[in-house]
Amino acid sequence: MLHSLVVHEGSIQDRDGAKLVLWPLAKSLPGLLKIWADAGYTGQLVAWDTDKLGCVLEIVSKPKEQQGFVVLPKRWIVERTFAWFGNYRILSKEYDYSLKSSEGNILLAMSHLMLKRLAS
Repeated sequence: MLHSLVVHEGSIQDRDGAKLVLWPLAKSLPGLLKIWADAGYTGQLVAWDTDKLGCVLEIVSKPKEQQGFVVLPKRWIVERTFAWFGNYRILSKEYDYSLKSSEGNILLAMSHLMLKRLAS
């Protein structure tokens, strides 16, 4: 079951676009307690999430002493999903002219990934 998918214009900052995703997500999952996000979502979004949605927005950021590449907890899940999208030609480049067709292509790719896993 899809809970929330939003593709927005590149002119909208990710922190502002996150509200477009989080609001319907919280409505479809009223028991949602925690959301993980990367350091790009710090600031007022954390307070908005707690106030409006009643769940914790936990920022996963790299340790200050980190040097080089280190896999961060929970963040690798999102990065892996984006890597899977790269295997689909239609998602590897921006061919779409509308936001709805971009959303549709993501839904098709994820449906294909899930069907492959069910078949194996």
